Amino acid sequence: MHELIGFLEAHSDVVCVTLAGVQGSVPREEGAFMLVSNVAQLGTIGGGQLEYMAMDEARRLLACPDGQSRQMDVPLGPEIGQCCGGRVVLELEQMDAVDKRNLLKAERARIAAQPEVIVYGAGHVGRALARAFAPLPVALKLVDSRPEEIVLAPEGVETFLTPLPETVVRTARAGAAHIVATHEHALDFLLAQEALARGDAAYVGMIGSKSKRAQFINWAEGDVSALICPMAAASKGGGKNGRRPEVIAAFVTAEVMAVLQAYYADVKTSAVKEIR
Repeated sequence: MHELIGFLEAHSDVVCVTLAGVQGSVPREEGAFMLVSNVAQLGTIGGGQLEYMAMDEARRLLACPDGQSRQMDVPLGPEIGQCCGGRVVLELEQMDAVDKRNLLKAERARIAAQPEVIVYGAGHVGRALARAFAPLPVALKLVDSRPEEIVLAPEGVETFLTPLPETVVRTARAGAAHIVATHEHALDFLLAQEALARGDAAYVGMIGSKSKRAQFINWAEGDVSALICPMAAASKGGGKNGRRPEVIAAFVTAEVMAVLQAYYADVKTSAVKEIR
């Protein structure tokens, strides 16, 4: 969001290029957009020759005294050197002050509706996880009780400094992903128990080994079968490199995003069935 605000503040003349229609195999989904000024761009509609063509057309629109909007119907075939095989319709619109305000409002609403990913623990692994999740379409929160660790969080990541991180578990939205990676096993157990007890989490993972999971099962109350521990077990095959925070974060991020995608696809399907 801060990138979008910064771009609109830095560039007064901007064209919004939106994928208004898609057919067949295309590089991005309908509704994807990018902003183009005379000297810069923000976002992407899929890259390749399609994007270059759209940027050129957007800048021609900016150079036109009365240019306001334009449409492009582009087959993604060999003739443009991008053989996805589909077809896209692009809407190009020169933005005024109202358009920019509406875009910011829509982006805030979109971000608010994104799945919540909450990382408990701002140590080396927690910060690596924050860096990995930051550019993804999730509402990321990094939680810790230690001021000296939370201050090291990546720029732009929403942080929560609290002596009672379990309160963040209790106020999380339904369908959140809870990733527990604090500096204390006892705190890990408490937070994992709280997240599992909610019964509405899309993902509950705790950093650790099979023996730590066994200890947790002996300690915990209720059904804990949904707990993922160890997380991203595939990373353990990487030898010593598999233990690096960045490697762990990469595997955990992929695991969580796959779970969220499946979870919200099921939620959407269930909602459609109820309407019918």
